Amino acid sequence: MTEHVLTERHGAVMTIRLNRPEKKNALTRDMYRGMAAGLHAAAAEDAVHVVLLAGGADFTAGNDIGDFAKAGERDPKDPGAAFDFLEAILAFQKPVVAAVRGNAVGIGTTMLLHCDVVVASETARLMMPFTRLALCPEAGSSLLMPARVGPAIANWWLLASAGFSGADAAAAGLATRAVADDEVEATAAQMAATLAALPPGSVQESKRLIRAPHLDAVKAAMAAERVSFGERLRSPEAQAAFAGFLKKAG
Repeated sequence: MTEHVLTERHGAVMTIRLNRPEKKNALTRDMYRGMAAGLHAAAAEDAVHVVLLAGGADFTAGNDIGDFAKAGERDPKDPGAAFDFLEAILAFQKPVVAAVRGNAVGIGTTMLLHCDVVVASETARLMMPFTRLALCPEAGSSLLMPARVGPAIANWWLLASAGFSGADAAAAGLATRAVADDEVEATAAQMAATLAALPPGSVQESKRLIRAPHLDAVKAAMAAERVSFGERLRSPEAQAAFAGFLKKAG
């Protein structure tokens, strides 16, 4: 685990909270490992019925760009901690509720496709800036996003790296509910508690049945994206984009 990923339990709900506010919860390899470890711990504990994913003022600004820039230093066959986390959330059998405030960038948006309930602030700022960074979709979003919100909206969001609000996400079907910013955490906690109070075996079997018809296709999409993303990550085009971002940020 890491100081930047905190876990706590309230009854049958385990909260996994990102805790790097000074960087808007930009995700490092250690944070991905911490989130995956939290999911594994929740899966192993029968008393945990639901996981609540949260940040704070920001859900997450996405992958730490400095981490992306170091991709060339790693073994090209290294699948990456981000993809390990994505496989963990895909395999997680219990309900996952997300509380989204502020920025939800890149994987901060695509991981929502693997959550069962998403409560977003109406003013949250979501974006999948893969093409801006010379990258490509991940988390199965090349398959799941068009299926969720329709090809026309998904194409614009993914190809143009277009930003959108939490209210837009709810209107398109990516979020379950959009509420006022100061109501997000309480609403997500209440919805998590509702799920946690139901017979857990029934809820988990229902989740399995809902996902089963598309699971093989999602796994195949994620595997293909993993290869393409790794190639793009190490491309001169992407490395130039990262260098430009870091220079501007610095």
